[in-house]
Amino acid sequence: MALISRGFSGRPRSDEPDLPPGQYLTSDFPVLSAGPTPRVPLDTWAFTIVTEAGERHSWDWKAFRQLPAEDLTVDLHCVTRWSKLGTSWRGVSLDTLLEDVETAAEYAHVRSYGGYTTNLPLEDLLDGQAWIAFEYDGEDLAPEHGGPARLLVPHLYLWKSAKWVQGLILTPEDEPGFWETAGYHIYGDPWREQRYAGD
Repeated sequence: MALISRGFSGRPRSDEPDLPPGQYLTSDFPVLSAGPTPRVPLDTWAFTIVTEAGERHSWDWKAFRQLPAEDLTVDLHCVTRWSKLGTSWRGVSLDTLLEDVETAAEYAHVRSYGGYTTNLPLEDLLDGQAWIAFEYDGEDLAPEHGGPARLLVPHLYLWKSAKWVQGLILTPEDEPGFWETAGYHIYGDPWREQRYAGD
């Protein structure tokens, strides 16, 4: 007697992409914001990193755009359950921005124009994991998606990728940001469904 019946081919292979639990695919790029869209003129835009010792490292738009930039293709996962795969961006790696910054801090408190904040472990911004993005799909980043520049940390839920980014404050302790103080998870890993505090 045969161990496998004739015609048996096992489970059919799925053409569906591998998504984090609870996510669905979208071809749109939904716009979700906690407040009004700031309009930040390029002649007043600046990105500043402040260390725990108070040392400041700052770039205006011209200096920022002279830094080496990278093209990247990443998947996005929003805590509201949509995922958009294969998105195309151009930006400056946080490795580049933090290269000459001396710090013993373990966390970054991210600040945005308009008052939004979020928090991340500093190690999640290093080793090619995060960028300050200024182009999306070959075009200047639109204000509704965080332009002129936003933080992009694609391995975490999208609320960690702060729009209209203004800078980082490096801290020894983890300081919750806007959504984290409202009950969202302190870290936000989509593959572990870390949506809310206690997940």
